[in-house]
Order: sequence, then C-alpha cells, then structure tokens
Amino acid sequence: MAKKKKIKFKESIGLDIGEHSIKMVHLKKNHHSFSLLDYESRSTIAEGVEPIHSDLSPDRFAPVLASMLKTMKIKPKKIKRIVSSIGGEDTTIKQIKTIFLPDDELESALFFEAKKHLPISGSEMMLDYQVRKVEEKTNNMHVILASATKTQVNQHTKLLNSVEITPGVIDLEALAIANSFALNEAVDEGVYVLLDIGAFKSNMVIFGKEAKFFARDIDWGGYNFTKEIMQKNDMDYEEAEKYKLEHGLKEKDEKDDKDSLIALDITEKTTSELIAQEVKRSLRFYVKEAGNSDFRKILLVGGGAKLIGLPEYLEKQLKIPTEVFNPFNNLEKPAKFADEDDPEFSLALGLAMRPE
Repeated sequence: MAKKKKIKFKESIGLDIGEHSIKMVHLKKNHHSFSLLDYESRSTIAEGVEPIHSDLSPDRFAPVLASMLKTMKIKPKKIKRIVSSIGGEDTTIKQIKTIFLPDDELESALFFEAKKHLPISGSEMMLDYQVRKVEEKTNNMHVILASATKTQVNQHTKLLNSVEITPGVIDLEALAIANSFALNEAVDEGVYVLLDIGAFKSNMVIFGKEAKFFARDIDWGGYNFTKEIMQKNDMDYEEAEKYKLEHGLKEKDEKDDKDSLIALDITEKTTSELIAQEVKRSLRFYVKEAGNSDFRKILLVGGGAKLIGLPEYLEKQLKIPTEVFNPFNNLEKPAKFADEDDPEFSLALGLAMRPE
C-alpha cells in the first residue's frame, strides 16, 4: 500500500514475474514525480506454443530475465533498488480491526492475530503488516496483514540470485496494483475496483482512501478467452490468440441480463460471464463486510485488459463505469515513449514507485 513517506531513492526497478511473461520498468525519481528510463516485456513461453499450466516450470524464467537485463543495459550487481512481487494461492491479504497497541507490542501480537485470519501455518508463515488508520473515538487500529509462505519467498529469491540480482523489497501483487493506482491518481472519496487480468488468473483489488482493503484471485484470465475461441471456432492456439487480439469479445458473448449471473449451471458460460459473475459476488461480499457500496469505477489492468469489448461488457453487467487504466499517465516520458499507455505494466510500475 502507498505510505505517506518521503521517497528517498534516486532510481528504482520494478520487476513483475508473471506466469506467462516478465515485465520490468526502470524509473528515475524526480522532485515531485517519476521519469521513465526504460521498460521491457517478454514472454517466457515460445511464440505460438500453447501454454500448459502444469508444465510451466520456474526454470524458464532465469534465461528470459537475464536477456531482459542485457537488453535494458542493466548490470545486476549495480542495481541499488529493485522491488519485485509474488502472488497466488500461497499469499494472503486481509484488513482487520484490533485494539490499539504500541509499536513494541504490535508485531508479536499481530502474528498471533494473523493465525485467526490467514490460512497459513505458523511455521511456514512470513508476515508483514501496515497500519492504515487509528479510529479517533475508539482508538481501534485498522491493519492490513500480508502473508506468504517461506517456500514461495525462497523460490523467488533463488530465481533473482540465479541472474546475480540481490533481492530487495518483495511485495505482494495486490498491494503493488493498489500502489500503481494510488500513486498515479488523486483519490479522495469512494471505492475503486482494480481488476488485473493475467494469463491464467485475475486479481481483484478493492481500494479507497478511507475504504476497507480487499483482494482475491479469480480463476480465469487471458488464456481462458483464447481456449474458448479455439473450441468454438476449431482453431489452433496461434490462430485463436491472433483472433482474440484482433476481434476481442464477439457479439454473441453479450447476452441479455436475464441470462443472469446467478444461474447454477455454469458449464456453458463464457469466460467474460464467469469473470463478471465472480466480480459481482465479490462486490456483494464486500458491501456486506465493509458496509460500503460507493463504487466509483472499475479499472482494468494487466495484459488481458486490452481485450476489445471487455470494458463495455463488464460495465453493462455490473452497472459500474469501467475503463482500461493507464499506469503511465503521470510519468514523465522521453519522446520515444510518449504514446505508451499499456496496462500490462501496471504491476511493475506500482512496484517501482513503492515508497521505502
């Protein structure tokens, strides 16, 4: 999450290692903003080859990452600040409310509190936290708990070490997505939904200046759209991927509201319907838990956000204004990057801009 601290670093690298591709951005910190020095996105899967999730070994990341560093002319041993991220089912984020505790007691108390809320065993848990606010009347604290497994962190660290990068801050994906938005936009009131549509899953984050923080994964992403096109049109993977990029959602995917997002039989639902259904369920849960339904906007990030017709479809189904987020909006950019607005880099930019 964005913290109101002075940002002390001069340059920063944000590294987003996704299951399908690696995104890296190199920023320079100016007095009141950031300048984009360079950026790169590269697939970790051979072009035209259909990815099989169970076969995606982490070993394929290191050569790609090493090549990216060379292309961007970044010498690993000279990197002074790098922020990377982890995510998935072995990470958990939850905002809780607890009684006020002084700093010297808070960390140990929250570790025991976390066991009540987070589904990771104590011996395997790595925990961090951030105090969002303290209520004036009750003195209760609102705290975000973030956890990951030691195994996952060690695997991530091993990957960075294999290309001679000394790991820096390791953030959680959902927090980096929120940072990308919070550090780029002036947000005063209301609740915003950030939907990061990745290759094999989507990450949903609900964020607002005074709103309760919420994050969850949704089990559908860009690959599911491609798979759907393959099956419906009898295409191979490469053909379907090209068709998806050119045509996006087809007319027949947009059904009347009476087709409902609450039908019990989901076997014939499209990927767009399944994603909308899960977002809708999550919004209902959030309203019940947080007592806040002031949803101002849904912002799509990630590679899947570029799917033609998806913002319009979600806006129609969810009745909330929906648009593709431009993470480069408030960056100073050299002329060669002037038109850059790719939502695929939202997470990497959120990492690079993370305060100390």
